[in-house]
Order: sequence, then structure tokens, then C-alpha cells
Amino acid sequence: MVVALMSNVLSEEKRQQILALGRLGWSLRRIEDATGVRRETASSYLKAAGIPVRSPGRWGHAKPAIEVITDPGPNPAKEVITDSGTRGPSRAPASSACEPYREFIEEALGRGRNAMAIWQDLVDDHGFPARYASVQRFVRKLRASSTPDAHPVITSAPGEEAQVDYGTGPMVRYPSTGKYRRTRLFVLTLGYSRKCVRLLTWKSSSKIWCELHERAFRRLGGAPKLLVLDNLREGVLEADIYDAQLNPLFADMLKHYGATALPCRVRHPNRKGKVESSVGHAKRTPLKGQRFESLEGAQAYLDRWEARWADTRIHGTTKRQVAALFAEEKLHLTPLPLEPFRYYQHGSRTVHLDGAVEVDRAYYHAPPGWIGRRVQVQWDSLRVRLLDPKTGQLLTEHTRKPVGARSCRPEHRPKKTPPSTVQLLGRARLAGAHIGSLCDAIHAQRGEAGVRQILGVLSLAKKHGCAVVDDACATALEVGVPEYRFVRRYLERRRNDALSLKQVDPLIRELTQYRDLIHTLTQGES
Repeated sequence: MVVALMSNVLSEEKRQQILALGRLGWSLRRIEDATGVRRETASSYLKAAGIPVRSPGRWGHAKPAIEVITDPGPNPAKEVITDSGTRGPSRAPASSACEPYREFIEEALGRGRNAMAIWQDLVDDHGFPARYASVQRFVRKLRASSTPDAHPVITSAPGEEAQVDYGTGPMVRYPSTGKYRRTRLFVLTLGYSRKCVRLLTWKSSSKIWCELHERAFRRLGGAPKLLVLDNLREGVLEADIYDAQLNPLFADMLKHYGATALPCRVRHPNRKGKVESSVGHAKRTPLKGQRFESLEGAQAYLDRWEARWADTRIHGTTKRQVAALFAEEKLHLTPLPLEPFRYYQHGSRTVHLDGAVEVDRAYYHAPPGWIGRRVQVQWDSLRVRLLDPKTGQLLTEHTRKPVGARSCRPEHRPKKTPPSTVQLLGRARLAGAHIGSLCDAIHAQRGEAGVRQILGVLSLAKKHGCAVVDDACATALEVGVPEYRFVRRYLERRRNDALSLKQVDPLIRELTQYRDLIHTLTQGES
């Protein structure tokens, strides 16, 4: 038993070592690492020797206790007694350099501005001479600071990756209404240097989303190889971590610049934490509590802040200046192409019975075998492209036509009447003898391009009755104008009173001119 007790007693050399380290202000954890003696044992020896034990989180020696005694007289004079027994008059600590700007700082804090934003505004607008730490200490006294949660850092090679996201922008006065309206903030952050491009816009669409990327690439002087983004509708039509379906306009734009999109897993924002941090940085620092009179003014303010403060700061993770790192990364970005990307509109269309799809009231024929099926259509001011909806393969391409015109490539003209058209002509003959004859004449004259007119005649028979429409078709055949428009106009005028031959003559001339116009347009079909 005596041997066991003696084994817990430290040697004189070890005890003196612990006391010496305690007098130097070392923490118990540091003493334990240096001597191998447990913190509880070292603490007991230090307390027994009257040496103050350093509490967790403090650096250096423990400060001597200060006792303040005030005189109860009418003019109380404060005295300070230290542990050494000396006594002297008290002196107020040096006032902060931020004290003259207290009202400004409190007002900015009330609007949600942080210490960095307040210091930057003081330097820019008030000639503030002190450093950021002074404002940080002053703000810390006014409100409690919170510690952000730690997340793992994803490293990337120079020029390899960029992350993009939308955030809420500042309030800007809208030109048409004169009222303040919330803008959208587009942010692109390079993964290596943390260089950011922040752009403001009123609204978003697939075209605007692509244009913002192009503007960002031009500002950077190149494009990254990989773009990490959310599954927002402007970029991703169908979210799937393994095989996401991209918006075709966005996919073609990225292909033009040599970039590849990598959508994140749904509800997994930490994968693009760099751009999330950049969005929060802009919202908290330059834009928090701000209002602007124009979008251009807001963008100019944001660009000035980006160049003056964001690019020149020492990043907390890389411990290097953002602008210096970007100078290294810029050399690894993909060079921009000579021509900008040509934007187009896109949509889905069903191939009609006449074998064509409609785009801006003009008609473009698909290859044989696509009647009744859906195709993807892309069009701009010069051409119209039809694509396979499953594979994206180009089916055919047409030049743009004016309203009412039709475009059909010679190899796509059907060699025989499609079964669907034969069935349609059979329905017309069952509706009435003259209706069938008129529809046969339309098909003989215009071919598959007249299928829409045949459907129009059948819709008139359904609306007005077969007998009335059959009589109108007989009149059209009698005067030699087998056109759907003649039948429709004839029925419209017949509602009020019966048509005489003199009333029919102007209608014949009008429809004849229309027929000649259609013939001229048909001559120019490709």
C-alpha cells in the first residue's frame, strides 16, 4: 500500500519542471504534452504552490486582480489597487477610433451590414484612418458575433472548375413602374483562385442564363473546363445525378465554349460551397441594405467593390490574394472562340397530316414517316432545324420563310398519297358530294400542302352543318375557286342575307388573287 502511494508522487525534478512551466503561463494541455504528467496532477501542484492556472482559451500569464474602490463622497475619485499593493488614480481606456462614427455604424448594423462592409464604407466615404480590426472590435461590442460552420474544402486545378448560382440582388428602381424591385444576382466563382464574376439582372430565362455565362467568360478572358451548377430549369430540364438532361440551348452554348456542365445532386449545396460563399459574401457586404436608382448604377457599384475589395483580399482558405491566384489561373482557361454563340429559339412540335410543322405561321416539312409524331425544333432568323427528340440527331434543315409560306425539300416529297390523307378524303366524300369534290380538287391542286384546307372544310361542316357547307362548296366549284377561304367567307356573308351573283363576283376576284399569291409562294418552295 505504501509502495502504491509513493508511485503517484512526482519526483522533485518533475515537480520543479511543472512549477517553472506554470510560472511561464503555459496551459495545462501544453504542460501535459511537454512533461507527460496528466493535467489534473499538474493542476494540483500549481494550485498548491499558489501559481494561477491558465483557463482554457487564454494566452500568456494570468493578469493580476484589480480592485476598484470608490470614495462615497460627492465627487467620488476612483482608485485602483493591484496585487502589488500600489494605489493610483484611475484613467479611462483610450477611446476607439470608431467612436466619432458610432451613429453611422449603429445605423449600418440596423440595416444588416457587417463589420467588413462598414469599414469599407468608412474608408471610401469618410476617410477613416484606422484599420479593419478597430471596426471589428467596435462592432463586436455592439453585437455578438457567430462562428460559421466548418465544411470540407474541395480543391481543383487551375482552370479546371467553376461554380455558378443565382442569389437575390439589391432593390433597384424598375424603369417602367418607378417602384423598387428585387433583382437577381448571378455569380460565377473559379474553383482554384476564388475569382468571382457577379452580374445583376431583372429576370431569368434560358437565353438570359446563357448570356450571363458568356458575359462572365468574356470578363475572365476564357472559359473553365467544368461548370458545377444547381438543377434550375434554365440549365437542367431533368435532374439526374447520373444522366441529367440539359437545356439544349445551354448545352450548345457550353459546347461552343468548350465547357462541360456538371449538375449537383438534388439538395446537395455543399458540392458548390465556393459559389454559395461568394453569393453570401456579396449579399452581406456590398449589397446588404442598399438601394439603387438604376440597374447600371447597381452593377457599377458592384464592379467597383469587386475590383477594390474582393479581388485584393487575402482569401481565408487559400491564404493568398485572389487577384494573384487568378493571374496564375487565367493562363489555364480555355481560349474564347472567335465568333460568339448564335442564340436560337427551341420547342417541340407535332408533325401535321400534311407532313409539316408550324413555326411563326410558316410551314416546314419533316422527312417521311414522321406524321403524327413529336419533333424538336430550333429556329433563328436564318434557318429552322428539325431534330429527333430521343437522339438529338438532325432530321432536316430549312431556311426561314415568310408568313404563310411553305418549305419542303425535294427528297422529302411523298411519292404516293399517305394513308392518313386517303382516310381524310374519304371522310370528306361521306360528308357531302360537293364537299368531297372540293377536297379532291384542293388535294389535286396543292398536294399534301392542302391537307390543312381540307381539315378546315370539314370543321366548317361540323360547325354549320353538312347541307349548308355542301351548298357553299357547290358554289365554289361552279365559279372555279376551290379554296377553303372562299367557302368560309361565303358562309360568313350568308348568315345575314342571301348572296346574289353581283355579291359573289367581288369575292371571286379576291379569292383568285389569293390563289395567285399562294401559287407564287409555292413556286419559291425549297
